[in-house]
Amino acid sequence: MAEHILMTIAGLVVVCALCQWLAWRVKLPAIIFLLLVGILSGPVFSVFDPQALLGELFFPFVSLSVAIILFEGSLTLKFREILGLEKVVRNMVSIGMVATWLITALAVRFALDLSWQLSFLFGAITVVTGPTVIVPMLRTVRPTAAVSNILRWEGIVIDPIGASLAVLVYEFIVSAGGQVALGHTLVTFAEILTVGAVIGAGGGYLFGLLLRHHWLPEFLHNVSALALVLGSFALANHLQEESGLVTVTVMGVWLANMRDVDTEEILDFKESLSILLISLLFVLLAARLEWATFRELGWSALWVFLAIQFLARPLNIVLSTYGSSLSWPERHLLAWIAPRGIVAAAISALFAIQLQGIGFEGARLLVPLTFLVIIGTVLLQSTTARLMALWLGVAEPEPRGFLIIGANPVARAIGQALVKSDLRVTLADTSWDTIYQARMAGLPTYLGNPISEHAERHLDLIGIGRMLALADQESINLAAALHYRMELGKNNVYVLQSQPAEDQSKALRVPASRRGRTLFGAEVTYDQLAAAIAEGAQIRTTQLTESFGMEQLFEVHGETTIPLFAIDPRERIRVFCAEQTITAEAGWSVISLVENGHETT
Repeated sequence: MAEHILMTIAGLVVVCALCQWLAWRVKLPAIIFLLLVGILSGPVFSVFDPQALLGELFFPFVSLSVAIILFEGSLTLKFREILGLEKVVRNMVSIGMVATWLITALAVRFALDLSWQLSFLFGAITVVTGPTVIVPMLRTVRPTAAVSNILRWEGIVIDPIGASLAVLVYEFIVSAGGQVALGHTLVTFAEILTVGAVIGAGGGYLFGLLLRHHWLPEFLHNVSALALVLGSFALANHLQEESGLVTVTVMGVWLANMRDVDTEEILDFKESLSILLISLLFVLLAARLEWATFRELGWSALWVFLAIQFLARPLNIVLSTYGSSLSWPERHLLAWIAPRGIVAAAISALFAIQLQGIGFEGARLLVPLTFLVIIGTVLLQSTTARLMALWLGVAEPEPRGFLIIGANPVARAIGQALVKSDLRVTLADTSWDTIYQARMAGLPTYLGNPISEHAERHLDLIGIGRMLALADQESINLAAALHYRMELGKNNVYVLQSQPAEDQSKALRVPASRRGRTLFGAEVTYDQLAAAIAEGAQIRTTQLTESFGMEQLFEVHGETTIPLFAIDPRERIRVFCAEQTITAEAGWSVISLVENGHETT
C-alpha cells in the first residue's frame, strides 16, 4: 500500500513537470494540459482518486497551496509599475467585479434554474481571473505594457477579494438569509478585512525589518518566508475564518514595496514552489470531477459561459475604464481576456462539499460548472487573444531587436550602428565599467548575468528577436547561446568566435547545433574586430545602387571590410554569418566595419 502511494505521488509530480514543459514548448497555458491529465486519469479512466490518496489532508493541502500561490503572486506587485492606472485596477476589483458577479448570477439562475443562493455563490466564485493563467497568456499575446500590467495586477488582487466575496455569500446562505443574516454577513466582511490587513501588514513589516537589517542568515530566508506565510495564514483563519487569503496577499504586497528590502531570492524560491503546487492542484481537482454532473448540466451551461465572456466582462471594462487614458483598442483587449484559474476551482470544490453536507443538493453542480468556465475561457482566449491583439493593433510588433551579450567596445560600436538603423538593442554585461560606458553612449543596458534567474525576471525582451554573443570570453558567449536558443530559436542566436574554427582542436570544438550561428563569418574573431576598432575602424552604413554594389564596397574600402548586417527594401535586417549566404542587391543597405571613416552612398 505504501509503495503504491509512493509511486502515485512520484508519477503525479513527473506528469506535472512534463505538462509544464509541453506548455512552454507550444506557448500555451499549462492549465490546458494539466486539466486534460486530471480529467483522463479521473472521470475518464478512473485510475486516480485524489480523495483516497490524501484523505482528510486533501482540503488543508488545497488551502495552504492557494495561500502560497497568492503570496508569490503578490510579491511581484510593485506600485511603480501601475502608476497612472491605479484607478482602472481599483475599479476592476470593485464596481467591475460587482457587475461580473451580478450578471453571472442572473445567467446561472435563468439558464440552469439553480436557486438564487447558489447562483449568487457561483457568481462570486467565478469573478476571479488568476495569475496562474494570465501570466502564461501574456507571454504569448505580448500586449502593450498598460494592458499587461493591468491584467497582471487584476489577476492577483482579485483573488483574495473574490474569495472573500464568496465567503460572504456562503455565510449568508448558511445563516438562512433574512435581515439577521445580512447583518451577520456585513460583520463577517469587516472582520475578514480587519484580521487580514492587520496580520498581513504586521507580518510583512516585521519580516521586512529582519531582511533589511540582515538579522536572518541568507540560507534561512526562503524557509522563514514559507513558515511566515503558512503560520500567518493559519493564525488568520483561526481568528477569523477565511481571512487567510487576504492576509497573505497584503503581506506579499507590503514586502514587495518596502524600501531597502531585497526579496529576489525569496521570489525565486516561491515561483518554483508555486509552479509545482499549481500543477498538482489542477490535476487533483480535475480528477475529482464526475461525468454524471456534466451530463446533468447539459447545453444550458453554454449560456452561462457566453454571458460571462460576452456580457459580464465587457461591462466590467466599460465601467472600470471610464475616463481613463487607455485607448479603445486597449479596452477591447481587456474586455476579451479574463481566464479563470486555480482559485475559482479550489473555492468551488470547498464550498460544494460543505453545502452538500447541509442539504443543498444543487451544490454538486458548482464544481463541474466552474471547470467548464475555466476550460472555456482558457481555451478560447489563449487561442485567439494574440490574433485579437494584432487585429486591434495593441500587440507588440514582431521582435526585430537584438540582445547583445557584452558591453565592450565591439558590442558598443555594433549596438550604436543598430540603433542608428532604428533597431532596438539591449547590452547585457556583468561589468559596471563597460555598462557605464554603454549608458554614456545612450545605449539601453542590463547590468547582471544575462542567463541568471534575475535576468529572467528583469531583463526586458519585448521587441527582442535575436541574440548577438559579443563578449570577449568564449565561455560567456557559449553559455548565453545555450540559454537563449530555446527562447529565441536556434537560428536567431549568433556567436562571435574567439578564434577561427580550423584553429581549434577537435577536443575543444563546440558542435554547431549548440554554438549557434557563427557571427560575421568563419574567419572573423573578437580580437580581430576589437583591434580594428582600436585602430580607428568605424561601422558605416552603405546604400547599394545599380552602379555601387558589394564588389564596389570592397574595392573602395579594401578587402579588410567586414560586412555585418544587411537591410532589404522592406526594412528586414539580415545578419552575415558563416552558415548563410546573403545576396545584397540594389536598394539594400549594408552595415559594415571599414578601416576608413568615409561613408559611401
